[in-house]
Amino acid sequence: MRVLVTGGAGFIGSEYVRELLRGSLPVAAPAAVTVLDKLTYSGNLANLDPVRDDPRLTFVQGDICDAAVVDQAVAGHDVIVHFAAESHVDRSIEGAAPFVTTNVLGTQTLLDAALRHGTGRFVHVSTDEVYGSIENGSWTEDWPLAPNSPYSASKAGSDLLALAYFRTHGMDVVVTRCSNNYGHYQFPEKVIPLFVTNLLDGGTVPLYGDGGNIRDWLHVHDHCRGIALVQDKGRPGEVYHIGGGTELTNKELTARLLAACGAGWDRVTPVTDRKGHDRRYSLDISKISQELGYSPSVDLETGLAQTVQWYRDNRAWWEPLKR
Repeated sequence: MRVLVTGGAGFIGSEYVRELLRGSLPVAAPAAVTVLDKLTYSGNLANLDPVRDDPRLTFVQGDICDAAVVDQAVAGHDVIVHFAAESHVDRSIEGAAPFVTTNVLGTQTLLDAALRHGTGRFVHVSTDEVYGSIENGSWTEDWPLAPNSPYSASKAGSDLLALAYFRTHGMDVVVTRCSNNYGHYQFPEKVIPLFVTNLLDGGTVPLYGDGGNIRDWLHVHDHCRGIALVQDKGRPGEVYHIGGGTELTNKELTARLLAACGAGWDRVTPVTDRKGHDRRYSLDISKISQELGYSPSVDLETGLAQTVQWYRDNRAWWEPLKR
């Protein structure tokens, strides 16, 4: 099996590559893994250092919107796992064009190449944010999409495009939608690494609005396990939710991070709420659990402690990124 991983130098993609090459995912060991990554601000070759010497790994620096680069990268691969995306909501509010270009047009470029080369399976990695916000209960995979930010709208567009290639061309496409990820190697613009690194440096952390927005938290290891299960046994043309099973308000999360870093509430600065800030996300994971045997294995208390310790121990990785 030859696997192409787009965005494989990013946070989640690099975890997938590291675990895939180590044989710690529930999927057959690959004969070769190619990482295609543009190395934008959040892509980092250092994320692949633990497996850089593996002879099965090839790295290609390139843009998924570049048809010639994509065509060459896709050729000869049996599986594409598509992580590459612009993903930070605040940046999408400041300027939506890069999100539409990368997330929609880039995905279309990959799908066209996969169709042309007869790639066996296309795993499109997406987000719970495509559903908008839910006051009570949890979304199932057939819930209508109602994105509220330019980022989530661009991801919803790419989801629909991927599923359209299944329906129109019969391509072996599967879509995963995950809840909020956390863990090691996460770029420090996201809330958990931002808060942890700020607190470790003696700084303050921003809390949007009243801090009552609710998110489900998923350790990156569990996310990659879920993706591997879908890659291996998911039904073509289907969507699968991957969640962590632990919902917290942003204020509750902040309290846990303050405690883990030995800091008090005097280090928290209230800030004006984000435009169009979704109040609550919640995924129903019954489908992937019943069909593929997925369940989260990293509880939030353990996962957060391990994550905070990793950032304590790896200043050399994150300090240059914050500068």
